[in-house]
Amino acid sequence: MEDGFAQDREKKVIQLSGIILNSDSTDAVPGVNVYVPKKGRGTSSGRYGYFSMPVLEGDSVIFSFIGLRKQSFKVPERVEDDKISLILTMQVDEIALSEIEVMPYPTEEDFKRQVLAMNYEAPMTIDRTGNLSPETLLRYAEAMPASGNENMRYFQQGQIMQIQDRYGPRPFTLMDPFAWSKFIQSIKRGDLKKKD
Repeated sequence: MEDGFAQDREKKVIQLSGIILNSDSTDAVPGVNVYVPKKGRGTSSGRYGYFSMPVLEGDSVIFSFIGLRKQSFKVPERVEDDKISLILTMQVDEIALSEIEVMPYPTEEDFKRQVLAMNYEAPMTIDRTGNLSPETLLRYAEAMPASGNENMRYFQQGQIMQIQDRYGPRPFTLMDPFAWSKFIQSIKRGDLKKKD
């Protein structure tokens, strides 16, 4: 194991930098992962596709991005200069998906027949006025996820609690002298005595 470290110490450090472009070389690709897998170090390309990182002679550098083909670059064993610049073009990784049938029934009549033949485990109960029963509505309401309004209200309440915690104490009536005075006055008046 020490031999591997000794070999790494002998290798020259090189600054690898470059720009990553898409397949037609018109747009830069931001967020491409650039890393040396065996060493556990890496970076990602910036907003304009530019990256820069130190590597050692002989390192294999991997370029990966979702939707693009993974590419690799082998740093030469002996490099005269201490800088290497690349212009890398990444190709689209096309994935063929299996066919999906949107309407599996050949005709509308077959579709209606299949829907009418379905077995429902919990049939909807409808009252005599044609409305759903309260039990059915309650069951649907319990299973329904929160609406956008409920989510927004919950989020705002959380923000208000954070602001109160950060910028001011919550009211703590045990240390409030006015609350204590009201409590003592109620004792003097006899508000806490049992009434028969």
